[in-house]
Amino acid sequence: MQTTSQFSLRQHSALILRQRLELFEFAGFETRNKYEIRSASGAEVGFAAEQQKGWGGFLMRQFLGHWRSFTLHFFTPDRTLALVADHPFRWFFPRLEISTGTGKKLGAIQTKFGLLSKLISVEDRSGREIFIAQSPFWKPWTFDFSTGEKVRATVRKKWSGLGAELFTDKDTFSVEFTDPSLTEEHCSLILAAALHIDLRYFEKKARQ
Repeated sequence: MQTTSQFSLRQHSALILRQRLELFEFAGFETRNKYEIRSASGAEVGFAAEQQKGWGGFLMRQFLGHWRSFTLHFFTPDRTLALVADHPFRWFFPRLEISTGTGKKLGAIQTKFGLLSKLISVEDRSGREIFIAQSPFWKPWTFDFSTGEKVRATVRKKWSGLGAELFTDKDTFSVEFTDPSLTEEHCSLILAAALHIDLRYFEKKARQ
């Protein structure tokens, strides 16, 4: 039976998310997304992995990309389930619905229309918008999570090297919790949003 626990993300001012590279990506195939989650000092915080296996999941990744339905599980270092992110099938404005390992709803990450910027809304469990994440066209790898005029956290994509950037989905992100008043649930939603950003805006390099 799978157990559950929490990440205790509030103890970290920053996290590093690093996507694990698989050999098939060099041949142009999309593989199941897997991520290491580490502290700024390099200590292991956890990992996340896409759950869809088999030929059905393989074909959906190749032809439907980030539009497909899938589930991500977030685990602590001792392999206990901490968070679940469900991505329903959508042709427009993808959404990630977040819950704890015990099934308690935390909120959602919702892509929105942005004219000159990438725009993502972070909702709490009641559907109320608590953060807006924006990435203007002049800073395409930086997403500031704000409440009003106040930046609460920032997600940045890091340069992974020429070969990785051109031919694979081996992406690395930093997640900076700049506001010390963020709760554990806020940090969990922002962490999930960082993966949503990767899957929504950077996953398709391997297919191209």
